[in-house]
Amino acid sequence: MSERSVAHNNKVEVVKSSRRQKAPASYRVKSGDTLYSIAWRYGLDYRQLARINGIGRDYRINSGQKLRLKTTSTSMKVASNSRASSKTSTADKKPLSNKVVVAKASPSQTSSSKAVKVKPPPSKAPVRSVALSNKSHKVRWRWPTRGKVISGYSAKGNVNKGINLAGSRGEPVYAAATGKVVYAGSGLLGYGNLIIINHNQEYLSAYAHNSLILVKENENVNVGAKVAEIGNSGATRTMLHFEIRKDGKPVNPLRYLPKR
Repeated sequence: MSERSVAHNNKVEVVKSSRRQKAPASYRVKSGDTLYSIAWRYGLDYRQLARINGIGRDYRINSGQKLRLKTTSTSMKVASNSRASSKTSTADKKPLSNKVVVAKASPSQTSSSKAVKVKPPPSKAPVRSVALSNKSHKVRWRWPTRGKVISGYSAKGNVNKGINLAGSRGEPVYAAATGKVVYAGSGLLGYGNLIIINHNQEYLSAYAHNSLILVKENENVNVGAKVAEIGNSGATRTMLHFEIRKDGKPVNPLRYLPKR
């Protein structure tokens, strides 16, 4: 699905899909964009995109904001300085280390008593917050719809960064794995009504050409939940275009989906 043909006045117009676009040096955020959709458009890892632009883990961006899409020594230096500044600020707030203070005895006390060691009051052991990496949770995949594969994954020639599945308008589209909806809209050329789900930071999945989107951004969904209905938005036929991306790069979904 690298291109789509649109009939117009008995002529066939070839519309290039966003999936063929190469990343420019920078991008100006538009209304409706999310960091995930921008990264998806240009085949980038959203985490790296956040790092080189100094964006926090909430991945929030604003309309009109200018993002660097390519890693440069300057952008990495800015991100590094930002992290160093954050660490310095945190270090400044840390309390001084506990030391044993030795109280000096006054001359009058020297003959009658020895110096007394004053210990700091006992404190509770620091609580270590251990955040388990989401990557440690294996993603369990299922087919997003019942239809048969009508076009397979291809990284060369007529590029298709996912698979196309047959279906009738209105048939259900299911979440292929448990995750969080990070994009729901129609802002990516060639995908029509699109849903992107983040599964474990490492894997994202996408569901394109829907006639109806049934979920909202930031909504958590379970595997098998109905998230959309099949349609032909942004396509010349009714079908579901399904993609899986690992670290921002498209992979063959058939390597992950269970055998039928």
